[in-house]
Amino acid sequence: MKGVIFNLLQAVVTEAHGDDVWDDLIDQAGASGAYTSLGNYDDAELEALVAAACEKLGLDRGAVLRWFGQQAMPHLASAYPVFFEGHAGARTFLEGINDIIHAEVRKLYVGAECPHFNIQNAPGDRMDMDYLSSRRMCALAQGFTEGAARHFGEDIDFEHLTCTERGDPHCTFRIAWPLNPPVHA
Repeated sequence: MKGVIFNLLQAVVTEAHGDDVWDDLIDQAGASGAYTSLGNYDDAELEALVAAACEKLGLDRGAVLRWFGQQAMPHLASAYPVFFEGHAGARTFLEGINDIIHAEVRKLYVGAECPHFNIQNAPGDRMDMDYLSSRRMCALAQGFTEGAARHFGEDIDFEHLTCTERGDPHCTFRIAWPLNPPVHA
């Protein structure tokens, strides 16, 4: 896993809980704690940090990953504003993940193993998205999606239709943009 993910995790943990909690997670996980954005690190090290966060915060793995994704989005928008330019909302942003964002990530971070998303428009104002990754971090993808919606000032409904954690072959998300209620004069 690329070091930028570890850098983001450190940023959101220290922002929400302070440097001491980050240091505690490093110690509990037996992690190195020194990450460069271009470095490659074993996936098991991130999993150990997530497990330490679960214990420290009293949350399950999915909740920690989802929180991480939600909180990381402002940091991503600040560090990589070009990824957010030209998007009127989260829908076009999500539609550009594979061909724009992850393509650029692979240029910036040689060897990055990004998840792949198959996106299909569903009836109404919805989108179905298959999450394909050997890392099984669909909760992180959900958090990033929710964080992107928040970045663009949108409310979304997020449904996990299928999930590898439930024994399905892959994860499928349904993302809906609820209609704004009419304004009464």
